[in-house]
Amino acid sequence: MLRKVIVTCAVTGAAEHTHINPAVPITPEEIANECLSAYKAGAAIVHIHVRDPDTGKPSMEESLYKEVVDRIRQENNDVIINLTTGPGARIVLGELENPVNFGTGTTLTSPANRVIHIENIKPDICSLDIGSFNFGPHIFVNTPDNVIEMAKKIAVTGVKPELEVFDLGGLRQAKALIKQDLVKKPYLFQICLGIPWAAEATPDTMMTMCNQLPNDAVWASFGISKDQLPMVAQSVILGGHVRVGLEDNLYISRGELAPGNAALVERAVNIITNMGYSVASPSEAREILNI
Repeated sequence: MLRKVIVTCAVTGAAEHTHINPAVPITPEEIANECLSAYKAGAAIVHIHVRDPDTGKPSMEESLYKEVVDRIRQENNDVIINLTTGPGARIVLGELENPVNFGTGTTLTSPANRVIHIENIKPDICSLDIGSFNFGPHIFVNTPDNVIEMAKKIAVTGVKPELEVFDLGGLRQAKALIKQDLVKKPYLFQICLGIPWAAEATPDTMMTMCNQLPNDAVWASFGISKDQLPMVAQSVILGGHVRVGLEDNLYISRGELAPGNAALVERAVNIITNMGYSVASPSEAREILNI
C-alpha cells in the first residue's frame, strides 16, 4: 500500500494581495470558513495568519488568532491547526543614503512578541521560520539567537514546531536547533521554494534540500504562484507531503483566479490520488507527526 500524503492549506498569508483576488479571506469569520472548506476538500492541516478586519493588512493581534481558532473548533475538532509565528520579522531599509533609518513597513519585534499567541492559544502546530534572507524588496530577519529563543518558548508549550526553511543555510541552522535538543522527533520541516530571493522552485533544488534533511525528519514543501501545483507532484515523488493555498498562489490556472482555498486543495488531492497515493486524514496526520 502506498503511503499517505498530508495536505496543508495555507489559507490567507501576510502578503498584501487581497485586492488581486477577493477570495483571500480577511476577517476571522472568513478565515475560519476557508479553513473548514479546505478541510472538507481534503486538507488535514490548516496554516493560519490573521489580518486586520478593516484594512486587510497582516496583523499580529492575538484576539484575532483566538477568534479564528474558536470559530474552527466550534464546528470541527478534527482538523490540525497550525498558527504562524512569521510576522514581526520584516525590515524595510531606509533610503540608500541612510539605510539604518528603517522604512515604513518594518515590523521587527522581539521573539517573545512573535510567540505569545502560541503560548496562550496552544495550537497543534506552529511555524518557526529559520534563517534571514532577502524577501522580495525587504529583509526577513530570523537571527540565530532569536530563533533559539523562539524555539525554547515553543518547546515549553508542547506545540510542535514546523521548521520552515528557505535555503540550505536555513536548513543547516535548523539542524543546529535539533542538536541542541530544542525540537522533538519526528522533526517537521517545510521546504519553502520560489520566494524571491530564496531558493528556486525546481526539482533540483528540492532534491538537494531533501538530501540535507536529518534522520527522523517528516517534511513537506511548497512552491509559490505557478510553481505551486508542480511542486505538489515533485514533493510526492520524493517522499514528502504538500502545501497549497491562497497564501502562496492566487490562481487555479493561468489567468484564472482561484475561487477559494478548497479549489486548490482539490487540485492537490487529484494530483496525489492520480499518482496512486492517498490523502492522509487529520487522525492519520497526527499519527505521522506524533501530535
